Amino acid sequence: MRETHKGSCLCGTVQFEIQATFKKFFFCHCSHCRKGTGSAHGSNLFAFDADFTCSAGEEAIKSYNVPSSRHRRSFCESCGSPVPTYDRENSFIVVPAGSLDTPVSAEPTAHIFMGSKANWDEKLEDVTKFDELPK
Repeated sequence: MRETHKGSCLCGTVQFEIQATFKKFFFCHCSHCRKGTGSAHGSNLFAFDADFTCSAGEEAIKSYNVPSSRHRRSFCESCGSPVPTYDRENSFIVVPAGSLDTPVSAEPTAHIFMGSKANWDEKLEDVTKFDELPK
């Protein structure tokens, strides 16, 4: 079922709306996703029936293709936040889940590229948790 989602970058320059049916929701641990997010993994939603529109900041969206790979990353040129990468010709979209401002009903499908995860990405569920920045 197609859902409508709104999202934005960290600084608010890029604001967008997506209508799509998310088919996959992967936590990707490959080195490209780790570098692109600065985190343990990328959290990306995939759809093959997407309509994507920018209500603001479309000119601020820049993309980078990792040479000799299919990895492409789109981001706001002002704040560097990841934003959706949209293939308009094929209605295909990859959406960084954290860029969405609306709740996501899709549940994660899988952790992928676990063979190249960071050496510190172990037992993270056991690490002490705080609701806010600890004092």
